[in-house]
This record gives sequence, C-alpha cells and structure tokens, in this order.
Amino acid sequence: MEFFRTVDILTTEQIIQEVLILEKLEEMTNELVLLDQIDDKSASIGGIWGEFTLERSTINGGLRFALKECPNALVWTITTGYPPAINSLVIHLTLNRIEKSKDFIEEVEEFLDDHSKRIHNYLSESPVPNVNNP
Repeated sequence: MEFFRTVDILTTEQIIQEVLILEKLEEMTNELVLLDQIDDKSASIGGIWGEFTLERSTINGGLRFALKECPNALVWTITTGYPPAINSLVIHLTLNRIEKSKDFIEEVEEFLDDHSKRIHNYLSESPVPNVNNP
C-alpha cells in the first residue's frame, strides 16, 4: 500500500537533510515521541503503533525514514525536486501489505496529515534559509 501527501513549500534536498533531524522529531509530528536517540541515523521512538527503532537515511531528493522492527515494513520518504510535485515537498509512505484494516488506514492518514502540517510549519519557521523564508 502507498500513500502520498504534498506539502506546499519550496525547499531543497540540502535543507531537508540538514533540518529534518531525529532530535527534532517532535517538531515534525505529534504522532511519534523520541525516547532515545542512538546516533544521527537512528533513534528509539514510541507512537501510535508501538515502540520501534526509527532509521533516518539520506536519499536523492531528501530523506527516508523506516520503522525497523515494524511488521508492515512501514517506510516514508520526504523529498523535493521530483514528480509528482517538483516545486513542493512530497511525503510518500509505503507498507508491505495489499490491504489493512480501516482503522489502521485511518491511523496512517492521520499520521500523514499531522506530519505534513508540522513539517510545513517547522520548515516555514526554521532559521535555515529556504525559498519561503530567505
């Protein structure tokens, strides 16, 4: 299964990679809580689906986040500069399932809605220069 959100903010791959760091996780979402940061690429987190190791890796266009122990192999990317929205930020979340319960899908949708709003606000208010905040 896959889900998309487009965040209407002009930014760059470099800004995404520099600003969306694990120690600022709670600025980016209300749905996940940082329990213990292991290093700059992984952290123990808690949230709506339990406790997991959250891994952060840089990719072309931005970042990939993965819940390491998740039985659904839940992963999401945050990118810019590529279709489907070249001049926006795109959040793309995938699961290794063909179908899930209605409740679980609603939780994923709520996570993405919250994450989109929080990232928009965080990047808009960030001291790091971006197109919207020179």
